[in-house]
Amino acid sequence: MSQLTVIVLTFNEENNIEDCLDSLQGIQANLFVVDSFSNDRTLEILKEREVTFVQHPFENYARQRNWAQQNVPFDTEWVLHLDAGERCTPELVNWINTKFDANSTTDGYMFSRRTFFLNQWIKWGGHYPNFHLRLYRKSKGRCEDKAYDQHFVVEGRKEQLPKGIDMIDVVTDTIYNFTVAHARWAEKEAEEQLSVQRDHGEVEAKVGGNAIERQRWLKSNLFERLPLFWRGFFYFIYRYFIRLGFLDGKAGLVFHFLQGFWFRFLIDSVIVEKQLMNHKGTKEHKV
Repeated sequence: MSQLTVIVLTFNEENNIEDCLDSLQGIQANLFVVDSFSNDRTLEILKEREVTFVQHPFENYARQRNWAQQNVPFDTEWVLHLDAGERCTPELVNWINTKFDANSTTDGYMFSRRTFFLNQWIKWGGHYPNFHLRLYRKSKGRCEDKAYDQHFVVEGRKEQLPKGIDMIDVVTDTIYNFTVAHARWAEKEAEEQLSVQRDHGEVEAKVGGNAIERQRWLKSNLFERLPLFWRGFFYFIYRYFIRLGFLDGKAGLVFHFLQGFWFRFLIDSVIVEKQLMNHKGTKEHKV
């Protein structure tokens, strides 16, 4: 009996789910899909492949992932979280099948993500290696309750796998879908940054910690303290020139500009919009 369940989230993923499922073929694990009431062919594909799935209303990624983990129909100690736009590389599947020890003293495993944009692997600009914690003991971990930029939190010992034992993230199928999704996420991130009290139980921001903790420290203690709008310029220059993002070619230029500058500028624009609207509402209330 397998001690691992792979949990996949879906919503209208007919263009992605088959490649995701194909990447999991041969893996020694149970498969469980939580769907957010897709109205395309996603459910038909899951039924054709005899994949166990349930449907649950979507609030945000964190709550959906935690709900999925709490309602896994398989009695397994370990979980691996994926989205439909993500895939396991053959190296990761092989590591799970041959080297993963469910009885080890480790409580969670971190592995790098290969970002694919316009069918190209984005290797520069600080995007590889880019470690994430997705495989852990169910009793020791969960997704932090954030509206955007969520990471998984694990209490206990964590181990980082070598580069090459990776997952793949296909970030978009079209520029249109990329910008629409990021416009929605900009709203969430702006709300998060304007929140007086951040959610409890987040990833610890630690300059001397693991890759995820260092990244959170840089965001909280450096990036978010820079002036609005200017920080987007600085971040793009850092990624594209200092971290050699220009080596990713034309696709890299589009990706690093949209994700590294435009998205950050949009977040700051939403922050200013909310501040102005709140100020206007306060003045009207006083009158």
